[in-house]
Amino acid sequence: MKRKLRKLVFSALFAALTCAATIIIQIPAYMNGYLNLGDCFVLLSGFVLGPLYGFCAAGIGSCLADIITGYGIYAPASFLIKGLVALIAIYFYNLLMKAIPKYKRTAIVASCVVAELFMVIGYFLYAYLIFRQGFSAGVATIPGNLLQGAVAVIAFILIKETLGRIKYLNILSE
Repeated sequence: MKRKLRKLVFSALFAALTCAATIIIQIPAYMNGYLNLGDCFVLLSGFVLGPLYGFCAAGIGSCLADIITGYGIYAPASFLIKGLVALIAIYFYNLLMKAIPKYKRTAIVASCVVAELFMVIGYFLYAYLIFRQGFSAGVATIPGNLLQGAVAVIAFILIKETLGRIKYLNILSE
């Protein structure tokens, strides 16, 4: 019971951190969006909270940030895409750790890169299929999202190394 309550509280905390990191540092992109550090906490949510709670924290935090900052049209996509980014990152990491347990850092980087590539594809499909803006409009979202993903992976690795020393957070990710 206590463990579930802790995970729920940490999920709310990570949703708030994701939302705040998305809102506080925003660099407008040229295609109806913005670059931010929220993806760093999206990835961290997956690794610290696990697939289910990580999905919820990442999705809710990203969705709320879009609503608060006036990008509500992206809120449904952000909930699903960012939630899946957290889920894919931890799931792919667990698969790699079973296959190559000696290469933990490589598994972390690879899983984050795969998850962020999913984010790029997800927003491309959202712009192309949902907005019906056309293929070129979807393609125009790719460079900004690639940059955002790269920054997120680098920031995540730096933060995870620091937070990995905190015993309580390691217990949550088991």
